[in-house]
Amino acid sequence: MSIWLFLIISNLHHYTDFILADLQPQAVFKYFEQICAIPHGSGNVKQISDYLCEFAKERNLWFKQDESYNVIIKKPASDSESKAAPVILQGHIDMVAVKTNDKVKDMEKEGLDLYIDDGYVKADRTTLGADDGIAVAYALAILDSKDMCHPPIEAVFTVDEEIGMLGAEAINTDCLESKIMLNIDSEEEGIFLSGCAGGATLKASYPLKKSDITGTQMSIKINDLTSGHSGTDIICQRANANILMGRLLFSVKEYVNIVSMSGGEKDNSIAPFADAVIMTQEADKVTELLNNTANVLKEEYSVTDPQLTIMVNCEGEGSALACDDATTQMLINVLNFIPDGVVKMSNDIKGLVQTSLNLGVTELAEQAFAATYLIRSSLQSEKEYLTDKVGKMTEYLGGTYELKGVYPAWEFKKNSAIRDMLYESYNRLFNKEALVETMHAGVECGIMAAKIDDLDCVSFGPDIIDIHTVKEKLDIASTQRTWELITDVLKQLA
Repeated sequence: MSIWLFLIISNLHHYTDFILADLQPQAVFKYFEQICAIPHGSGNVKQISDYLCEFAKERNLWFKQDESYNVIIKKPASDSESKAAPVILQGHIDMVAVKTNDKVKDMEKEGLDLYIDDGYVKADRTTLGADDGIAVAYALAILDSKDMCHPPIEAVFTVDEEIGMLGAEAINTDCLESKIMLNIDSEEEGIFLSGCAGGATLKASYPLKKSDITGTQMSIKINDLTSGHSGTDIICQRANANILMGRLLFSVKEYVNIVSMSGGEKDNSIAPFADAVIMTQEADKVTELLNNTANVLKEEYSVTDPQLTIMVNCEGEGSALACDDATTQMLINVLNFIPDGVVKMSNDIKGLVQTSLNLGVTELAEQAFAATYLIRSSLQSEKEYLTDKVGKMTEYLGGTYELKGVYPAWEFKKNSAIRDMLYESYNRLFNKEALVETMHAGVECGIMAAKIDDLDCVSFGPDIIDIHTVKEKLDIASTQRTWELITDVLKQLA
């Protein structure tokens, strides 16, 4: 064990000097803070995976770590004579790790800077990772408990959920005995999720031809978009900075050559910013057209993105290596011709997005322009059609593509014993009626249900606001209520 990991583990038993030490449930927030001290962005999960293994070793619990760094930990029932069936507690250990431009932090090497503000836990100018660190914290608190009444626990911690459910896809479930799963990966308290969209990540690549271009160099910067989750927030019709950049460049397509261009951070986040550098021989005309288009866009998105800023600046005369005329037109066409956002609403469930796609990330490198789309649909046929459509359009425009992170939809079950138990328990504990819903975002239940026959599962969790953004915050009181719910249901199942 590394010295760093040893210190983390050793501090678990001395939780008095931490920021969240006074919050309830104390055990949950203890582990949440410890998790936040470990860098665990998607693709950077070995440290937190090893931490979970050390946790299990310290408590003499059965555990298994696979090559992908998924971890399974088992704990016997609290009553050694119990004949109760085991229950899966499931969440993912990776987070969307992003920060503001002015935040000095290496998200791959440093933990988060937590603070408490008006009933919420937040992180200073970074994502918080309550999606889905809170599930991990709940599970660890249960695995560590000595006085809680519960059935046999099978805690399943998956990796890289945020970049395509990769851990759930890779995990071997042969060692699991349970037919009941509590997926703690939803962000609205009192809503029991019982179905979700399937998805696929399409990565398009376009070859570049460049030449030396002389003229005026100009920069375009798009910032301060509302952003949000590309599944749950896509219905809000918020601005996507990559798409806005396409609109701006389309307005000056006859007069510019692209030097550089990039936008967005993650394929499952609506792009909050984009930048481009262009060359032109018509600086005055291009400036006027860009500013006019910028004003139009600000007006169009004044409700959803009131803080939107678009800055156009002349950087001076000179020459630069830029995309030639044909390549520039191709890139502008890519940003404008391929659809983005809501494609179709459900005819069965009012207010549910059925099919969508999100151009999450763009990057113009030395030899190629990359565009990454996340495609979602609750219908397999529509997901396949839209994926094929975007792929063929990519090829038509001169690019190639590959698919990653393909996962199935989780279809709604009319009869679910665990959903009924959660629903009754929530209503009884809090005198509030719960809701049963499906959602237009991916959770791992669909993949797990495909691996485990007759799996009865529900996804739920405490209130987490603005996930996948630097405004993310975890509701403290909601975290407490959700803990009461989990412990109540586990007691019933024991």
